[in-house]
Amino acid sequence: MCEAPVVGAIRRLALLSDVHANLVALDAVLADLATLAPVDEVWALGDLVAIGPDPVGVLERLHELPSCRFLAGNSERYVRTGERPLPDPATAAARPHLPGLIAGFSWTAGRLHEAGWFDWLTSLPATLRAELATGERIVGVHATPDRDDGSGIHGRLSDAEIEELLDLADADVLCGGHTHLPLHRRIGRGDVVNLGSVSNPSRHGVGCTASYVVIDATGAAADISHRSVAYDVEEVLRQLHALRHPAVGFIEDSYFGRHVQMGR
Repeated sequence: MCEAPVVGAIRRLALLSDVHANLVALDAVLADLATLAPVDEVWALGDLVAIGPDPVGVLERLHELPSCRFLAGNSERYVRTGERPLPDPATAAARPHLPGLIAGFSWTAGRLHEAGWFDWLTSLPATLRAELATGERIVGVHATPDRDDGSGIHGRLSDAEIEELLDLADADVLCGGHTHLPLHRRIGRGDVVNLGSVSNPSRHGVGCTASYVVIDATGAAADISHRSVAYDVEEVLRQLHALRHPAVGFIEDSYFGRHVQMGR
């Protein structure tokens, strides 16, 4: 898998993923980040553009940041290649809005073509790598070090499975997204972190909030913190309806807990 070049030691790092073309949520995250001590870099770990109402706005906003690095998620692959997720029959029967979700990838591709962003998707690596000021090696992926989809980093992983992921990544700290489920697990070998999702973390019963991570490496060991930020869900839905977006039914089901999340 393609990997971005290593950069110098990082003292403070913000990581986000699974924005899913939701500029309202991204702006809420960036406003929250602006209240904190400055970060050296922002890492955007994939699934940035598909499903929501404003893929172009999301890419433009992230490129306004002074130091943002990007990698591709499975949604970027679907948009770029024309591949589509194929649910099993039981899942398809339980989610009548899935055809709209799948059509949304083509809608997104059209928007990116019109705005001149489509070819940029082909330049994205699958992995980001750096050294923290603590000396710890940090690696960013979308799902796991060897693939951009699948079960990802999740809470059912055993310590042995976590160690295997860290070894596969050659990392002390491994960060990803994809599942939309925020997670931080530490074992003797290191840390694995799931950022959650900017657009729709899968935490039903607590409302729709954006989730991202800040790592402070100014001490002896990296301090890893999840942050949760409220945003205007009704505005996102208004935009989707105004655009007659094909995935609006799927997204409404996600927001109101009728299935797990906006997309993987």
